Amino acid sequence: MRRIEEAVRAGVDWVQIREKDLPARNLADLTRAAIEVSARAAAGRARILVNDRFDVAWAAAAAGVHAGENSLPVRALSEARRRLGREAFLVGASCHSLRGAVSAAEDGADYVFFGPVFATPSKAGFGAPQGLAKLAEACEAVSIPVVAIGGISVENAGACRKAGAAGIAAIRLFQASSNLAEIVGRLQGG
Repeated sequence: MRRIEEAVRAGVDWVQIREKDLPARNLADLTRAAIEVSARAAAGRARILVNDRFDVAWAAAAAGVHAGENSLPVRALSEARRRLGREAFLVGASCHSLRGAVSAAEDGADYVFFGPVFATPSKAGFGAPQGLAKLAEACEAVSIPVVAIGGISVENAGACRKAGAAGIAAIRLFQASSNLAEIVGRLQGG
């Protein structure tokens, strides 16, 4: 929780809970604790999203769910949200091609993560890096926010924004940092 608190205090907008191996009860407890930390540390400004688990995200009152490659289809998640009547609940999706981004948008996603934009060990299984030109194509092809992911650094984040990305998502950049406030400040141009 300390790392989540540091991130939201630093100004991170979204925190994605990616604990894929936790049982549902433990994942829900972790999600609720992250929401409480966000509420205390940044007046609830940071949105807490849960990877893959709509049921846990919904039950824990998270801001939304992020669909990975093996999650329920975006269309099913969007339909469940509509039927349950919580339109502000975000549904996002990871996409590794232009076609995937367009499909996710058509199926009701509120945003997409697109990448890997650059080479990174965590996304090597999704093929060669897409690059900035493909990122720009994806941003132009959909009317929802596109978040660049994969090999994102302080040095290349600006190029992603220039390509049309609404933001960036990163694992290593934030986990490896000993000063999250400095990293977020540099990303925000401060």
